[in-house]
Amino acid sequence: MIRKILSSLFFIFWAFNFLFSQSPEWVNFTANKNILSLTVEGNYIWVGTKGGLVRLNMLTGEKVNYNSANSGLPDNYVHAIAIDGEGNKWIGTDRGGLAKFDGVNWTVYDTLNSGLPDNYVHAIVIDGQGNKWIGTAGGLAKFDGVNWTIYNTSNSNLPVNWIFTIVIDAQGNKWIGTWGGGLVKFDGLSWNIYNSSNSKLPDNLIHTIVIDDQGNKWVGTGRGLVKFDGLSWTVYNTSNSGLPSNDVWAIAIDGQGNKWIGTYGGGLAKFDGTNWVVYDTSNSGLPDDHVTAIAIDSQGNKWIGTDGRGLAKFDGVNWTVYKISNSGLPGDWVSAVAIDGQGNKWIGTYGEGLARFDGAKWTVYNTSNSGLPDDWINAIAIDSQGNKWIGTWWGGLAKFDGTNWTVYNFSNSGLPGDYVRAIAIDSQGNKWVGTAGGGLAKFDGVNWTVYNTPFNYVTAIAIDSQGNKWIGSEGGGLAKFDGVNWAVYNTLNSGLPDNWINAIVIDGQGNKWIGTWWGGLVKFDGVNWTVYNRSNSGLPNDYVHAVVIDGQGNKWVGTAGGGLVKFDSVNWTVYSSSNSGLPYNYVCAIAIDRQGNKWIGTAGGLSVYKEGGVILDVYEKGEIIPREFSLYQNYPNPFNPATVIEFDIAEVTDVRLEVYDVLGRKVKTILDERLEVGRYRVRFDGGDLVSGVYFYRLITDKFSSVKKMVLVK
Repeated sequence: MIRKILSSLFFIFWAFNFLFSQSPEWVNFTANKNILSLTVEGNYIWVGTKGGLVRLNMLTGEKVNYNSANSGLPDNYVHAIAIDGEGNKWIGTDRGGLAKFDGVNWTVYDTLNSGLPDNYVHAIVIDGQGNKWIGTAGGLAKFDGVNWTIYNTSNSNLPVNWIFTIVIDAQGNKWIGTWGGGLVKFDGLSWNIYNSSNSKLPDNLIHTIVIDDQGNKWVGTGRGLVKFDGLSWTVYNTSNSGLPSNDVWAIAIDGQGNKWIGTYGGGLAKFDGTNWVVYDTSNSGLPDDHVTAIAIDSQGNKWIGTDGRGLAKFDGVNWTVYKISNSGLPGDWVSAVAIDGQGNKWIGTYGEGLARFDGAKWTVYNTSNSGLPDDWINAIAIDSQGNKWIGTWWGGLAKFDGTNWTVYNFSNSGLPGDYVRAIAIDSQGNKWVGTAGGGLAKFDGVNWTVYNTPFNYVTAIAIDSQGNKWIGSEGGGLAKFDGVNWAVYNTLNSGLPDNWINAIVIDGQGNKWIGTWWGGLVKFDGVNWTVYNRSNSGLPNDYVHAVVIDGQGNKWVGTAGGGLVKFDSVNWTVYSSSNSGLPYNYVCAIAIDRQGNKWIGTAGGLSVYKEGGVILDVYEKGEIIPREFSLYQNYPNPFNPATVIEFDIAEVTDVRLEVYDVLGRKVKTILDERLEVGRYRVRFDGGDLVSGVYFYRLITDKFSSVKKMVLVK
């Protein structure tokens, strides 16, 4: 009995300790369809993508996603992966430098805290003594674990500083592929340079190098495949061989000596020294003809990374395509974000269509499975009836009511151009549509009115409390339209610093906040202009792509290259891929939900940020009126990857529903808000979690309950 009481008290103490854990402030959703690197380790393959690092179990298919929001990975673009003798992973990133991952801890080496010459790391190889040879945009680095030795154009015979690939031959020579400087051999003392001027190398841009059992170097260039035996050069291209494309990005050699060659645009080729076999999207299960990485496992399976359609395995007969994303996001370039009245997020991408995310479930709409006329999305607006209005690159304007699609284009309506850049909806429900080349149009649901605007390239529209339309253009500045008269503001007649406008938002005081291409952020109160740029403020980049205002009046500013910025009218706070969980510094779109989460569309995925912890709010309420509080067992259980949690709320109260791992660490807050009486059903998606036991806890002012669930992938 005493043991039982002590056990119960321990559990209560452990459960209450849950409350001191924090939800992550950043959550990233990535498609991971753009593969940059592949490395095999036993039964695992490590996949470097534009959305982070993935560890995939090749036997079970179970995956673990690492990104800048959920791990110590400093940047989500992973160009290179090498594994040392102790099993440490050495990871080269696009802007975050070099990372070492021992399976638990992350150590980051960058230009500020180490001898790394540049934070762009494209190649890593480890020699027999355990030294790491690192190719960067600032030259070649050797790291012995303590000391750094740098080779660049200033202190060595290295022809250029951009290093793309490195391999080490049996004699310990380093063979270095450069961007523009050709092929380099370095024996530790002497440099031998081979380029298009002094050898038969067809191109000085080297994508990849591998060495076969005879010591031949196989070199992938932008102008064909090259074999170099140390004396003679043999060039294979589309004119003299079965190579399907001259742009060779990846090479691997199997146990039989066959060369597997990945091309950018021509698919995959197998070359046995005599015969060529080509695999592409038309004759095989290869998902994309842009092959960027190849690895071969101990069973001889070929793992193929593509630039746009993810990862595939080929066993010689069958093809298997693997979904390695942490979400249902269809593409990583997120160009538009809007939130409807039910809290659903509508996410537009460049090239991969439209997605709806309810906090747990993803639904994708594209030209193949819906009435969407174009997969390139520029703008999304939602009217008071919940209809989605979607502006596309080439397909015009689409209306989606949740079931039916209606497309308006230049051919079938009064829309003056099919390239729709901006949409705004006024208080009467009129849609104001900005096009690139066709000017501005108003659509009342029946009739179209096209306006002879001062400029025809309309990029942004905002409507103030008096109904005035504020219209941004590409090159023509800013215009105000009151329904009759036009007033134009440009660099010649006002304080506007740039005539290229990307974004306009209006605050509660009627101030216009204007994002420009080159002139930074501008505030216009109707009389005075205030310009914020890199020179006079904390704005990190003058290319402002997106601006929104939160409930406290803070301005959230998305830049093209400088990341995300919060401006409270006094202080600037910059969130970048190097100091936060932001996946990429090119921010295209921002929306804020009712929980205060910022939904940030970047060129490297979708990110969610909230100070104090992200809350993904999704639930549905049933008709039952419960008399008491209850938390029910989830179903299904075990589950993969999603399950349903039901609970009863007996009176109006603040409710939290949280998920913890077996160590008591909070891994997700599903719900945190005030709910009315009712039975609620929540769908929980554990797609970004590893297999194991988890606990979910319901907490109200008068009730608390914990239950166990098991995720099995």
